[in-house]
Amino acid sequence: MSSLTVLVCSLLYLCTLFLIAYWVEKRSRAGKSLVNSPYVYALSLAVYCSAWTFYGSVGRAASAGIEVMAIYIGPTLSAPLWWIVLRKIIRICKVQRITSIADFVSARYGKSRTLGVLATLICVGGLIPYISIQLKAVGDGFRLLSGQTISGGIGDQTLYITLMLVLFTILFGARKLEATERREGMIAAIVFESVVKLVAFLAVGIFVTFWLFDGPADIFGRVAAVPELQQRFVLRPGHTATDWFWYSLLSMLAIVLLPRQFQVAVVENVDEKHLDKAMWLLPLYLFLITLFVLPLAMGGQLLMSGLPAEADGYVVSVPLKFGQPGLALLAYLGGLSAATGMIIVETTALSLMLTNNVILPAFVGKANWQNRSGNSLSGVVINIRRVTILGLFLLSYLYYRTVGYQYPLVSVGLISFAAVAQFAPAVIGGIFWKRGTYTGALLGLIAGTAVWFYTLIVPTLVTAGLLPETLLTTGPWEMGWLKPQALFGLTTLDPLSQSVFWSLFFNIAAYFWGSLNYAQSTRDYNQAVLFVDIFRYARNYDSAIVWKGRALSKDLQSLLASFFGDEQAKRALQRYKQRNQLSENARYADPRVLTFVEKLLSGVVGTASARILVASIGQEEPIKVDEVIEILKTTQELKTVNKDLKRKSSDLEHLTQQLSEANERLRLADQQKDEFLSTVTHEVRTPITSIRAVSEILYDNPDLDDATRRQFLGTVIKETERLTRLINQVLDLERLESGRYKPELEPIRIGEVLDDAVESVSRLADEKAVQLTVTSLCRDALVQGDRDRLMQVLINLMANAIKFCDASVGKIHVETLCRDENVLVKVTDNGIGIDPIYHELIFDKFFQTQEHPAAASGTLVRTAAKPKGSGLGLAISRKIIELHRGTIHVDSQPGAGATFTIQLPLLTQS
Repeated sequence: MSSLTVLVCSLLYLCTLFLIAYWVEKRSRAGKSLVNSPYVYALSLAVYCSAWTFYGSVGRAASAGIEVMAIYIGPTLSAPLWWIVLRKIIRICKVQRITSIADFVSARYGKSRTLGVLATLICVGGLIPYISIQLKAVGDGFRLLSGQTISGGIGDQTLYITLMLVLFTILFGARKLEATERREGMIAAIVFESVVKLVAFLAVGIFVTFWLFDGPADIFGRVAAVPELQQRFVLRPGHTATDWFWYSLLSMLAIVLLPRQFQVAVVENVDEKHLDKAMWLLPLYLFLITLFVLPLAMGGQLLMSGLPAEADGYVVSVPLKFGQPGLALLAYLGGLSAATGMIIVETTALSLMLTNNVILPAFVGKANWQNRSGNSLSGVVINIRRVTILGLFLLSYLYYRTVGYQYPLVSVGLISFAAVAQFAPAVIGGIFWKRGTYTGALLGLIAGTAVWFYTLIVPTLVTAGLLPETLLTTGPWEMGWLKPQALFGLTTLDPLSQSVFWSLFFNIAAYFWGSLNYAQSTRDYNQAVLFVDIFRYARNYDSAIVWKGRALSKDLQSLLASFFGDEQAKRALQRYKQRNQLSENARYADPRVLTFVEKLLSGVVGTASARILVASIGQEEPIKVDEVIEILKTTQELKTVNKDLKRKSSDLEHLTQQLSEANERLRLADQQKDEFLSTVTHEVRTPITSIRAVSEILYDNPDLDDATRRQFLGTVIKETERLTRLINQVLDLERLESGRYKPELEPIRIGEVLDDAVESVSRLADEKAVQLTVTSLCRDALVQGDRDRLMQVLINLMANAIKFCDASVGKIHVETLCRDENVLVKVTDNGIGIDPIYHELIFDKFFQTQEHPAAASGTLVRTAAKPKGSGLGLAISRKIIELHRGTIHVDSQPGAGATFTIQLPLLTQS
C-alpha cells in the first residue's frame, strides 16, 4: 500500500474525528447532550487502552507470555472498589471544582502551590515518554503498512499526524475557559475511537485464530511443540506470583491516577450513578480487547518465524503477509485510534496542570500582570493552555525522534505507570485519613519519585550511553547494594516490580512519618475534614470553610469580571448573595462570598492559582492560629481570661444578632398579616356586595321578566364562583406556606404536562384570537413532580399571557429545552410588558398588574393597580415550583412583552 494512500486514510480518519466532535458540540449547545449516558462514560474510560494495548500487549506477550494479562486483571479486580474510592473522588472534585490529579493533591493539602508544581512535574516527566511511544506506534504502523521507512524532517508523516492532533486537541480540549466544563465533543471522539480500536483488534484476532489457524487449541498445540516458545507461555517458578501482584497493583492505581484517566473518569463525569454500569462495562471491554492477545502473540511467533518482524507490529504485519491489505488498514486505523485517544486526553490534562499549577501561579498574584491583562484574562488563560499543548506535543515528538524509538512500547508504558503510582499514598490517604498532612505528602512524593527515577530512569540512561554501565553491574562506588535494578540486594523481583516495591515503600513510610511528626496548618486541617467527610459537607461546603480576612465587594466583582465578563460576574454574585440572604450593598464581602469566588476561579485556573488571586485582593490575615496559641501560652492566666472574654463576647454578639433578626421577622410578619387581612377583606367584600345588591333587586321585584331574572341569577352564580375561587386560592396558599401540603411526586414527562395545559387554555386563546404556538426540544425529559400542580402553574402563566395580549394580534410562544441538568419551560408573549421594578413584586400575595402608561414614555406597562383576578396566581405558582426544587422568574421590558421561565431539575436515570 502506497505511503500517500496511508497518509490520506490517516487524515480522513482524523477529519472524521473532527466532524464527530463538532456535531456533538453543536447539539450540546442546543441542549441535546449525547454523552450523558453510562455507556458513553464506560467507553470513555477505555482510553486506558492506548497503542500500548493495541500493539504493545501483543509484543509483550510474545516475549514474556501471559504476564501481560496482569495489566488488565488489575483494573478488573479494582472495579468493585470504585463506588467507594472513585465516587468519593468525583464528589470531592465536583464540590471543589478540581480539574486534575495535581490540582487534587494541591487542594487536599492546604491548596499548596508547591505540591501542585511537584505533582505536575512528576506527571510531565513520567508521561512525556508515554506520549512519545504513542507517536512511535503511529509511525511504526505507518511504516509497516506502507512498506517504507519513515524519514525525518518535513518528510516525516508522523510529524504531520502530530500537527493534526495538536489542532484537534486545541479546538476541543482548550476551547472552554472553565476546566470543569464538559468537553462533549472530545469525549464523543474518544468513545468513537474506543469502538474502532475494539472492532479492529477483534477482527485481526478472529482472522489469525480462525482463518490462519483452526482455533485457539490449534495455536496452543503448535506452540507446545516448540520448546523455546513453550517456555514463554508458562508460569515462571519463583517470579510469576510476585510479579503478577505488583503488575496488578500498578494497573489498579493507573486506571484512576493516570492524568487521562482522571480527566475522563472524574473531571468529565456527568453523574456519579454512571459508575454503576462502568464497574462491569469497562472490565467487559478489557476482556474483549485482550481476548486475542495471546493467540495473536503465539500465532505471530509461529507465522513470522525467521522474518524480520517486530512482535509489536504483528497486528498489522500478519494480515499484510497473508494478503489482507484491507484488514491491515483497519488494524492500522485501530492502532491510530488507540494512540490518538490517549494523546488527546493526556495532553489536555497535562496542559491544564502546567497552566494551573506552574505557569499561572507565577503571574496571577502580581497586580501589574492583572492590570495589563485587564478584562481579557479569560483569553490569556485559554491561549496559555493552547501554547502548552503545542509544547507538550513538540516535546513528545522530540523525545520520540531522539530516544523513544529505541524502546519497546510496553517497557516505556510501565515506567509511566510506576510514576503516577507515586500519587497513591497522598490521594488514598488524603480521602480516608484526616491526619495526613502537607509535610507527609511532600516528603512521600519526593522520596517515592526519587526511588522511581533511580531504579527505572537511570538504567535507561545507562542503556543510552549517558551514564557508566558500572552503575548497573557493580553499583555506584562499587556498592552492590545500591545497584538500581537490585536495590538493597532485592533480586527476587524483576526490575519493574522491585522499583514499584521500593518506591511505594519509601513513599508510604515518608507520608506517615511526616504526617505524624509535623502539625497541620489550619487550612490543611480544613481541607482534610472536607475531603474525608465530603458526603457530610457537600451540601454545606461554603459554610464549612473559614476564609480569614476581608476584601472589598467591588474588587471581588472586578476579579470575576476579568475572567467571566461584567454581566456574568455580577449575576453570579447576586444569585449567591440572594440564595444565602447576604447583603448586596455591603462594602466588604462576607467570608462566604470570598470562598464562593475562590471556588468559581478554581474551575478556571486551579485551586492554587485561585487561592493566590483571592488572597491578592482579600487581605488575608497572615497570623496563624498556632502562632496565636503560642502567644497565649506565655501566661496561663492571660490565656484563660482571653478565652473567656472571647467566648462571652461571641455569645453576646450572637444572641444580639438573633434577637435583632427575630424582631425584624416579627415586625415583617405583623405587617404582612395586616396587609393580608386588609386585602382578603376587600376581595371578599366585592363579590358579597354584588350578590347582596342583585338579591335585593330580585326580592323587591317579584314581577321581573324571566330574561332579567336569569341575568341577575347568572350574576349571582358568577360572583359566587369568584368567591369560591378566592377562598380556594387562599386555602391553597396557606397550605403551601405552612408546609402542610405535600406534593404527590412521580416521574412525569414535561411534554405531556405541557400538552394538557395547552389544551386547557386553547379555547381561551381562540376566543381572543391570540396565536398560541409550542416548541418542545426535549419533550421526553423526565422530572420528579406533581402532575396536577405543575399543570396548574403552566395554565396560570399561559392564561396571564392571553389576558395581557391584544386581541387578534397577540402571539404566545411556549418552549421547552434542556440545559445542563435542568429542563426549562418558557412562556413568551408580545403583550404590554412589565416594568423591571415589579419583576419580583408580582410574585407577592395579592400583588396585581394592569395596563398603565409609563411616566416617561407613555408606553403601556403592567403596574400595581387592580384588574380582574385575585392576585394569588403567581404567588401560588412560585410556591409550587419551589416545592419541586425549581425556580421561576420573569424577563420583560415595557412594551416588549414578557417571558416567564420555569427551571426544574431533570430526573436522572441510571
